[in-house]
Amino acid sequence: QVQLVESGGGLVQAGGSLRLSCVASGSIFRINIMAWYRQAPGEQRELVAASTSDGNTNYPDSMKGRFTISRDNAKNTVYLQMNSLKPEDTAVYYCNAGVRKSWLSAEFSDYWGQGTQVTVSS
Repeated sequence: QVQLVESGGGLVQAGGSLRLSCVASGSIFRINIMAWYRQAPGEQRELVAASTSDGNTNYPDSMKGRFTISRDNAKNTVYLQMNSLKPEDTAVYYCNAGVRKSWLSAEFSDYWGQGTQVTVSS
């Protein structure tokens, strides 16, 4: 099995910063894409940032400038640095990873963490 565990969420004032972490563990041979998504109450889950194993990153236009994704492949860990936070950034933030579990299979499977709450007060 594969587990993703997020940490680093919490309550912060508008203009503040938070750094989220997500550690993947379990039956992991290789991870290709690691990403952060978020979901606000009553809203659809949306992509915040994604990173390939060789360091290429992707941000939707609405997320560019204040969010930075990074990863430590040796630790199977992905980070999300969030700066200049706004009340509209309030959401549950989820970690996502594409995991290849064995060298015997080329298949990558999608895994999700349980989410970490980020609340930005005005």
